[in-house]
Amino acid sequence: MNQAAIFQKRRAGILLHLTSLPSGGLGEDAYRFVDFLQASAISVWQMLPLGPTHNDGSPYQCLSAHAANAKLICLDKVKQQPWAEGDELHGDSFLIILVHAYRRFMAKATTFEKAEFTDFCQQQNYWLDDYVLYREIRHLNHTTAWFQWPEDLRDRKPEAIQKIRDERDEALDIRRFGQFLFFQQWQELKDYANERGVILFGDMPIFVAHDSADVWANPELFTLNKEGQPEKVAGVPPDYFSETGQRWGNPLYRWQQHIDDDFDWWQQRLKTQLEMFDLIRIDHFRGFEACWEIPASCETAIDGEWVKAPGDALFSSLVKAFGELPFVAEDLGIITDEVTALREKYAMPGMKILQFAFGDDASNPYLPHQHTKDSISYTGTHDNNTTMGWFEDQDDNVKARIYEYLGGTTEELPWLLIRASLASVSQFSIIPMQDVLGLNGEHRMNVPGTTEGNWRWQFDWNMIDENCAPRLKKLNELYGRV
Repeated sequence: MNQAAIFQKRRAGILLHLTSLPSGGLGEDAYRFVDFLQASAISVWQMLPLGPTHNDGSPYQCLSAHAANAKLICLDKVKQQPWAEGDELHGDSFLIILVHAYRRFMAKATTFEKAEFTDFCQQQNYWLDDYVLYREIRHLNHTTAWFQWPEDLRDRKPEAIQKIRDERDEALDIRRFGQFLFFQQWQELKDYANERGVILFGDMPIFVAHDSADVWANPELFTLNKEGQPEKVAGVPPDYFSETGQRWGNPLYRWQQHIDDDFDWWQQRLKTQLEMFDLIRIDHFRGFEACWEIPASCETAIDGEWVKAPGDALFSSLVKAFGELPFVAEDLGIITDEVTALREKYAMPGMKILQFAFGDDASNPYLPHQHTKDSISYTGTHDNNTTMGWFEDQDDNVKARIYEYLGGTTEELPWLLIRASLASVSQFSIIPMQDVLGLNGEHRMNVPGTTEGNWRWQFDWNMIDENCAPRLKKLNELYGRV
């Protein structure tokens, strides 16, 4: 099939999660960042998944595959709404403030504004109803996982669910209202970015968290026993990042059930993402050809096995439902010819990481001369060290090889690698914000295989000097990415 139209133009982008903005959400910093991108002749803003997270903050283990993290809402913007005037919204927690905002909205909003809320709830009901029920029941059970709830709630017995609806009616609507506010503010930001030539690039994990609304509402689609516990879990075998592999712990899919349902769950999932983003990265793409199945009893990922997945049938159904697929395949790790064939059949660009390029000989596929047009060149990703941190960890031979390969220039890191990425034949080039700012390894976003201290990094506007945007713009003009 033909590549999606969005890939027809050479583009440059910056990888920066929404939480890494100075204010960490949908406030004025987000709009200021779009202005910075426009001034830099950068037309792609890539971020990580935006769902509500567990306590570890990982956007790849969210409480929902559809819902957004309502805590990303800009409360200042809420307070500026006409219906919010008169009483200052306040409280000692986000949820308390949301309660006040909802009650103020119901009392003071116009008929048109209330109709917008009603329309949102109706249009998003295919996921929203299950989500607010899940979050409210989870709250009532002291935020324990759904498979630890009383059996009648765990198993969604109709009488128990109806009792929650009756007794917690307002609380459920308040949670719906939080999603309404987020998506309202998100659409405003998206419109602002698109009007300035900036497209928003999202990220869709292949798997969903065990403790999530999606698994609770659709247990038949996952490898669970009658008590809701996984029989097999997802991960990856030993690799560059870990000698024992990575045991992610997500339940795997019962693919035959998805096939029998004509992949309806996947079509609904993609519908939500395509409403939010212009472009979507498919995380762990190779898992759609075959995924690493680990017995749930195993503590590491070593004792897993590759099991085939119906990726071709899935993507065929998505093409029928949506037409062209603006997907990027995260094709890192152990990539077989079959995985590459699946990616190429559906015209998805792959990823080329420059930090992986310089340890081998000239045949290394991540070296710039090996890049192909149907790819995205990165200096690194959210799972890598910053380029400065990575470079500092290399031995003298690798450092010398980097400079020799890139022309013996006197230009310093990380700009030397940024230039190489922008100059690449890859149709897109994406640079993590930490590299744009020249930051060391203390500023990395995530260390795979660890659970402490990740996903917290934020930049400060003082880190951006006055030459940064002009320098990026000049390079983008030089390499045809304007």
